[in-house]
Amino acid sequence: MTKIDQLESKDHSDAAALIGASHVFRRKGFAAATTREIAAAAGMLPGSLHYRYASKEQLLLALMERGIARATTSLRDAISKTNDPIERLRAGVRSHLRLLLDEDEAIYVLLYEGRGLSGDARAEMVRLRDQYDAIWDGVLYAAAGTGRLRPDVDLRLLRLLLLGAVNWTAQWFSPNGTYSADEVADSYADIVLNGVLAEKGR
Repeated sequence: MTKIDQLESKDHSDAAALIGASHVFRRKGFAAATTREIAAAAGMLPGSLHYRYASKEQLLLALMERGIARATTSLRDAISKTNDPIERLRAGVRSHLRLLLDEDEAIYVLLYEGRGLSGDARAEMVRLRDQYDAIWDGVLYAAAGTGRLRPDVDLRLLRLLLLGAVNWTAQWFSPNGTYSADEVADSYADIVLNGVLAEKGR
């Protein structure tokens, strides 16, 4: 086997391990999942899985890294398509929601199983998440800089509120429901930007 073949085989095995882990973590939760179950879902022997990932935490961190990398790339691509800071905010919400509703179970695991990490692995996950949040902070600060947002709005709380609402959508959204993903995203953005009180009720 050539070095190229070895690398391709390793990449394929790593991908299978991560797919298997994401499936088992989503179905059973991180705490209840076993490496034997993950190996079976990945189609490999437990020893082969352990050779690549020494623990469940390493698998979970690898899934988190993959999910955050996808989210970061998607967000940067979405906001690069317009120069209007308010439209960038809308585009970012659409991008985030589309990713959550994708079939990649690693994104679901990223949202709901992060508490399974501890020590250095948790610190690394927090560092990666902070990098993603920093992009959002830049989008919100740019929107505030236009003077079109209320100056007394706490932008950190605004980010937490907005992403929290979008993240929860993964729990109830149905592609056969009343609204499309983009319609939900745009409605969230409108509610945040315009509020819910009519002019006479303020």
